[in-house]
Amino acid sequence: MLPETFISVDVETAGPIPGQFALLSIGACLVEDPSTTFYVELHPDRAEVSSEAMAVHGLSLEALKSSGTAPAQAMQAFADWVKWVSPEGSRPVFVAFNAPFDWMFIHDYFYRYLGENPFGHSALDIKAYFMGQTGAAWGQTSLNHIASRFMEERHLSHNALMDAQDQAEIFRLILYQTPRNPLAE
Repeated sequence: MLPETFISVDVETAGPIPGQFALLSIGACLVEDPSTTFYVELHPDRAEVSSEAMAVHGLSLEALKSSGTAPAQAMQAFADWVKWVSPEGSRPVFVAFNAPFDWMFIHDYFYRYLGENPFGHSALDIKAYFMGQTGAAWGQTSLNHIASRFMEERHLSHNALMDAQDQAEIFRLILYQTPRNPLAE
């Protein structure tokens, strides 16, 4: 089995699904060292927006149209960063809080613009991992519940990089409670 490099990833988007809405920003950091980071804001490749999604993060489609990085260039930069932070012979593992949401955008954009995903075809969901490690009910895996246990009631900022770093902190703390901590190996 290959050694694993856990990478916390968070995204902000223009809406709930990648086929219809643009990926607007990507934040990532190493779980083991959250100061090792990646952040990019993308030029939107679709015009449709969900006002609910836009209100959450406060990014402006108009501003990103002039200052955002082209999606192909952004995804190549992210792929290069993932390769750079993953030691040779190590497998990068995508880690996120509510990974299905973040994963679908990242996976779609990697394939749409690069034809491959450096994370492969899987993601590790912090909510599900917490449930498995603690025996909590699914209803006890909300961010509010977990944050109150691990982050002293802090809330995510909806800045993709800061959220990725907070998620990394939560995941590290959960890992340190597990009988076999993968970070210690």
